[in-house]
Amino acid sequence: MDDAARARDAAREALADVEPEQLREALDSRIGDAAVTPGVLALVTARALEPEVDLGDVADRAAGVQLIYEGLRLTRTVAREEPWVTAPTAAADIDADMEILAADVLVSRGFSLLACTDAARPAVDVVRAFGRDQTLRDREDADAETAAALDRNLEVDALELAVVAGATAVGGDTPEELLAYARDLAADCDGEFPPAGSALPEATADRIADISERAVSATDR
Repeated sequence: MDDAARARDAAREALADVEPEQLREALDSRIGDAAVTPGVLALVTARALEPEVDLGDVADRAAGVQLIYEGLRLTRTVAREEPWVTAPTAAADIDADMEILAADVLVSRGFSLLACTDAARPAVDVVRAFGRDQTLRDREDADAETAAALDRNLEVDALELAVVAGATAVGGDTPEELLAYARDLAADCDGEFPPAGSALPEATADRIADISERAVSATDR
């Protein structure tokens, strides 16, 4: 099973008991269409630091990162489109309410998967940062360039969380250089991630391993 399929399947499994069925189907469809780049990066990071790791043991962390990102991304989309204003009909209101409920479920399930891990606090930080960024974005004096930069912070934060989740899954640290590399990976994203294979260079695992080795060597001096 490749990393994208593993991350996607784990995310779907975490949502399998959601009721009612209409909501579960909407969530499953959203995960099926998602670029699972954050989840994939968590898996790639864990394997880069510990080549013999059982990725089945890391899948829940990857799913947690992915679900939090998807929930916040959906929240951002609804906030930008304002469906209650742009399409003020009963059907549009119901659809918008369903999307807000879906976003809440995605984030809460993501948190539940990371709650007992070393990625729990960073996950909370991601959500708090998202709230601050969106508040600043909605200020009347925020120009288009500033608003776009604030929106893009979500992709940056999601990949930082991914490397933290992957590294701590194998008992590794997350040096600043590794976080900086995650930020570099997100730098070219505009609003959302392209498919995982496009967003993550083939050398990603080697780069992560190299960063970790240099961090360990520096600590041993």
